[in-house]
Amino acid sequence: MGTLILIAGVALWAGAHFFKRLAPERRAAMGNAGRLYATLAIVASIVLMVIGYRMAEPVWLWVAPNWMVHLNNLLVFIGFYLYAVSGLKTRLHQKIRHPQLSGFKAWAVAHLLVVGTLQGVILFGGLLAWAVVSVILINRANREWTRPPEAAAWKEGVAVVGALFAMLVVGQIHGWLGPWPFGGA
Repeated sequence: MGTLILIAGVALWAGAHFFKRLAPERRAAMGNAGRLYATLAIVASIVLMVIGYRMAEPVWLWVAPNWMVHLNNLLVFIGFYLYAVSGLKTRLHQKIRHPQLSGFKAWAVAHLLVVGTLQGVILFGGLLAWAVVSVILINRANREWTRPPEAAAWKEGVAVVGALFAMLVVGQIHGWLGPWPFGGA
């Protein structure tokens, strides 16, 4: 039952995000109410994913070697960094069209490497597939990309520090709610 709830959560996440891309006229006709419905659907999808993942009896497909935790943490850091790049509009943002989705993909791949269960593949593989398809849909809808203006160099440093801070905070919360993400414990 947990796995079905997990699948429903991933599907709702994708559907809520794709609605704007696949039915833009219908979404536009909804006005501001459409944002509310999308937000509620995304929150509900997260709740379903958490409940489904926690309820599901793990079906082990592989066990990641201990060193894989370090690769996972590097990819998660890259994910946080790319989110910061997007928010701060750093110099790297001039080279990467979709830094948030690229960061999300790094996070999903990181988790696929270390979570060797069927449920992990459904959750992180499903979210990775969503991010890949999102980039494709966005690029098809907006073929032209105007690069952001040149940014100050100090923004890269702020992005690195912000990503490290976010990773430590999220890692601590991750350890309280589930497995310790930094290895060892």
